[in-house]
Parts: sequence; structure tokens; C-alpha cells
Amino acid sequence: MNLRVIKKDIEYVIGAFVDDCALFLDSHPGKNADEIANLVDEAVELFNALRDRVSQAPEKGKRAHYDEIRKELLEKTDALYDKLSEAVKKGLSE
Repeated sequence: MNLRVIKKDIEYVIGAFVDDCALFLDSHPGKNADEIANLVDEAVELFNALRDRVSQAPEKGKRAHYDEIRKELLEKTDALYDKLSEAVKKGLSE
């Protein structure tokens, strides 16, 4: 894995999450819009934090550093999807 690949992975995974948020908001205007906007903000913060960490890779052990970032990306994005799922359920039940 190299720098270009990990950056594209971060962009793709978080971009897909933001797209899913936008899809819900477009499909159900006004339903939990503030909560969904907060989730998008969290996703953007995660994106920025991970991109910063990628740029600070040590000379030795880059692969381990990138593997750690990829693991964190998947765990935190999964948590964001759980929050989105709860927001969608809440929004649809209103």
C-alpha cells in the first residue's frame, strides 16, 4: 500500500458516507436535518484528521502506519453508519 492508495481509500469511504447522508436528506426533506448535518460534520472532521495523519507517516514502518489508519477509517466510519441508521429510523418514525 502506498500514499496514493490510502488517500483514495479515505476519500472514497467518507465520500460514500456523505453521499448516503445527502440521499436521505434529499429523499426526506426536513427529517432530522440537523442530526444528519452533524454526522456530515463528524465525517469531514474524520476525513481531515486521517489525511493529516497519512501525511505524517514515518520513513520506516509506513505500511504499518497506513494499516493502522485504514483500520481506524473503517471502525469510525462504521460507527458513523450506526448513528446514521439510528437517525434514519428516528426520522422515518416521526
